[in-house]
Amino acid sequence: MVVPLMLGALLNTIDQAHVRPIEQVLKALGAPPTQTGHYEFLCVGGFVEALFKTGALTLIGLFLFCAASQMNLRVAGKALKKGVLITSAKYITGAMVGYLFGLIWDPMNGLLGLSAMAIVAAMTNSNGGMYAALTGQYGNHSDVGAIAILSLNDGPFLTLVFLGLTGSKFPIIAFMAVLMPIALGMLLGNLDTDLRKFLKPGETLTIPFFAFALGAGMNFLNFFDPQVAGAGLALGVTTTLLTGAMGVLVLKLFGEKSQIAGVAEASTAGNAAATPAAVAAAALIAQKTGAMLPEQAQQWQQLVPLATAQVSISTLTTAILCPLAVILWFRHQKSRGIDSKADDGPETGQAPVG
Repeated sequence: MVVPLMLGALLNTIDQAHVRPIEQVLKALGAPPTQTGHYEFLCVGGFVEALFKTGALTLIGLFLFCAASQMNLRVAGKALKKGVLITSAKYITGAMVGYLFGLIWDPMNGLLGLSAMAIVAAMTNSNGGMYAALTGQYGNHSDVGAIAILSLNDGPFLTLVFLGLTGSKFPIIAFMAVLMPIALGMLLGNLDTDLRKFLKPGETLTIPFFAFALGAGMNFLNFFDPQVAGAGLALGVTTTLLTGAMGVLVLKLFGEKSQIAGVAEASTAGNAAATPAAVAAAALIAQKTGAMLPEQAQQWQQLVPLATAQVSISTLTTAILCPLAVILWFRHQKSRGIDSKADDGPETGQAPVG
């Protein structure tokens, strides 16, 4: 996610610098000028512009469709319990932090340039691949099986729910327009096992493409902005500490001997960087239906580059902190005589795939 995003941002930064020799070469090759009269690599039309410059929303929609097709609604009891507990704990934690942030600071541009939307996007969306790898190595079968429920936090759904509950004026049609690919993918994936297998590669294959397109709307210098770097690091540290601690607490309260799963979900998914763009798309629909004023929709549009960069840095930060936290908690449990890899209940099966 992050490398293609930064490459897209780098190329867009060169475009926005309007380097004269580069523009002259593009003009000589017959590239069409932009509305401002300049010549840019990513605005030459055809497949190049459609895929690498303006294709982010289409590619994100495709990603959400494929990812949702992998959400298995049939799960073993123990895995179902853990999945519901840690998904709920992660969402409630992220939503509460985002809500309190909005009360204390400007919810659109507060401390360190953070927004409540960026906070909720980063804190409620966990890295499923990392979770599966960590629980596979340090957890038991029901920990791994819980990923079927954890997959529900993929994409912008929970963030849009938060924004709706806190008063943002998104009409029902805006929710439907953004969430329809998720609903259709989930339906088809659960109706047909072969179709689920067919769509599975799309869950990862689309990520570098929409990441590059998102980066193509950003300036690479943004990543060196102390506001962006500081906010992203703060998001990453907060995500690992708070959502991990809440996951451990909830699992303890409900009688689970091992809390490895609660720590393993304390990350920010790479695809969470697509959430700001999805929210901005919903805001545009809200504007067209008259539910949101043009200046309000414009605020969401302007938030996309900054929030995307902040969430991306949170992804990198948690990719380091979350595995370290799991290893430390594994050793802590081991010192207390708790075998994190032992299946601790009658229903230990991993979620069936069909």
